[in-house]
Amino acid sequence: MTDEINARRRRFLGTTIASVGAMQLGLSDFAFAQTSGPARASSTAGFADIRQIDAGALNVGYAEAGPANGPVVMLLHGWPYDIYSFAEVAPLLTAQGYRVIMPYLRGYGSTRFLSADTPRNGQQAVVAVDIIALMDALKIPQASFGAFDWGARTANIIAALWPERVKSMVSVSGYLIGSQKANETPLPPKAELAWWYQFYFATERGQKGYQANRHDFNKLIWQLASPKWNFDDATYDRSARSFENPDHVAVVIHNYRWRLGLAQGEPQYDALEQRLASAPTISVPTITMEGDANGAPHPDPSAYAKKFTGKYKHRNVSGGIGHNLPQEAPKAFADAVIEADHM
Repeated sequence: MTDEINARRRRFLGTTIASVGAMQLGLSDFAFAQTSGPARASSTAGFADIRQIDAGALNVGYAEAGPANGPVVMLLHGWPYDIYSFAEVAPLLTAQGYRVIMPYLRGYGSTRFLSADTPRNGQQAVVAVDIIALMDALKIPQASFGAFDWGARTANIIAALWPERVKSMVSVSGYLIGSQKANETPLPPKAELAWWYQFYFATERGQKGYQANRHDFNKLIWQLASPKWNFDDATYDRSARSFENPDHVAVVIHNYRWRLGLAQGEPQYDALEQRLASAPTISVPTITMEGDANGAPHPDPSAYAKKFTGKYKHRNVSGGIGHNLPQEAPKAFADAVIEADHM
């Protein structure tokens, strides 16, 4: 009975805030940092308004900026990051008239499962289904996408399976759709080493370790993935609050175990995963990006260029830019989103 009451309260809250969400936001409602270069520390500036709305299996927390009637850009973060990867990207886009939506993925920030009985699933298809449900809840028929890491994989999947929902896409590290079958093939030792955390998460010790040390663990990932990004503690701690989500550890652990075939997905997504296992091409206008100092595992651009069959460009970003490209090089990322929208 308690779960039912809580679910009703969340649905009421989501509906109420969604109504408020119809109001136009200007730049005065969006706090952001002014910084002098792409690879130095940001600030503790934050979003003035985090909204909530019921969408599919979730009550989704998201930030919104820009005119309510502007063309929509969905900005999707990855692991272990959050919506603050776009704190400096969003004002650059809203200044051009875009309505910018930045959701917390399942297991992050204020996003919550509506039911205690829903599996804390992190498989690739379900995250894409979450975003489609969010677009439906917000009555957004089509959007441009800008994304990296888990977010880029999610945008890739939506562009491949529901291209009518994607006007254009910017995808850091390119084509990231995978499959359990493909992941059965071992990589060369040096490449396997780069995935050390995936193997750690495959163990019960790893799950307990991540539960106990997620703050310091994810800070280490930031440092390894962006070795030349001199972020400060305040910048990291601002995002680290998102990892306190009660479902964060379960979703992350399931995601990495699912990739290796050590955890099963939900049966209702089997058909989607079968389609994704064929590595479908992407026809929407796309710009892929890569930083010159990305310390996280990532494919070479030449390996995925042919997966994009529509209008396509690739951008290499120099200056010591690591894995969190939107936060490290916000102008380059925002410029790419605008350019892709006009391809």
